[in-house]
Amino acid sequence: MQWLLNYLENSDGTELIQLMQKHFSDDLENSREISPETSAKLFKAIHDKISAEAKPVRRRVIPLRKIAVAATVMGLLLLSTFLLYNRNTSKETANAEVDKRRFKNDVLPGGDKATLTLADGSTVVLDDARNGTLAQQGSSKVIKVDGKLMYDPANNNSKEIVYNTISTPNGGQYQLELPDGSLVWLNATSSIHFPTSFMGKERRVEVTGEAYFEVAKNRDMPFIVTVNGSEVQVLGTHFNVNAYSDEDNVKTTLLEGSVKFVSGTNINMLRPGQQSQLASNGLIKVVSNVDVDEVVAWKNGMFDFDNAGIETVMRQLSRWYDVEIEYKGKTDDQFIAEMRRNIKLSDALKALELTGKVKFEIQGKKIIVLP
Repeated sequence: MQWLLNYLENSDGTELIQLMQKHFSDDLENSREISPETSAKLFKAIHDKISAEAKPVRRRVIPLRKIAVAATVMGLLLLSTFLLYNRNTSKETANAEVDKRRFKNDVLPGGDKATLTLADGSTVVLDDARNGTLAQQGSSKVIKVDGKLMYDPANNNSKEIVYNTISTPNGGQYQLELPDGSLVWLNATSSIHFPTSFMGKERRVEVTGEAYFEVAKNRDMPFIVTVNGSEVQVLGTHFNVNAYSDEDNVKTTLLEGSVKFVSGTNINMLRPGQQSQLASNGLIKVVSNVDVDEVVAWKNGMFDFDNAGIETVMRQLSRWYDVEIEYKGKTDDQFIAEMRRNIKLSDALKALELTGKVKFEIQGKKIIVLP
């Protein structure tokens, strides 16, 4: 205020007014104009107010012309703020209505959903089952505890080996503790086939889709994961296997320990931070310095995209929200985004739209991708 008063005392205010008028005319170019009659009334009211008599006080006297200039500037400021607020509010309301129409068929996120297939072929829907012992399979008790299934080898004298399968649907995930204490996380549209007790010289399981393993150490009994005809052989380690049929490669990513990836006659030893990529033609590529946080983000309840193409992004959303994808136009941009997986589909799509590279609509159980 002191700067403004000093400026007005030493100039006629022309430069300031011109600057303000240009600034606001640029911002208000498409706004509703005030009629000349209303403008005149506002202008008169300002001058009537500042011209009103007041009790004399000991203060510096500023010429009325200077105050009028300042009042005019303040009037422009208040008027511009009012118009901009109204315009932005109207725009926000209109955008909210458009979003409501585009995302009227919103979809909730996935959750702990899976089906357990027992040795006799009977099934248990785990998301509907109560906590506690569900069955006795071979030498192990099958126990459910809040989104996790555990195999307790209570009867070690039994030599019977039976197999169970846990499978997750689109929009599902589940955690499993194997009879040796190894932990497995299953992503959406995935499965694991395993014995209810490990006997002999190895611990062997079979996986489809995507799974994260924290294998209990046992040097006398290697842990082997069979995936798409290949094998991941470990003693005790943490690793992720991504073997979705709609992905270009089968990817095995090592976080801790060491693993041996075997495909036919090809054998590759992996160190932490490395990833083996098995192509459909049988060729294997080993990539170092992989962003392991991005790879296992799903297990930690996150979406993590680092320069990912739109098809990669939409495949993950499709599995988690159980929706189909339809592309209308081509989008070649790469996306960088990090989001929690517990948000609604519309919130995930709006976050991706903030990149300015793509727009979306939800129609029934289908996402429409628009460039």
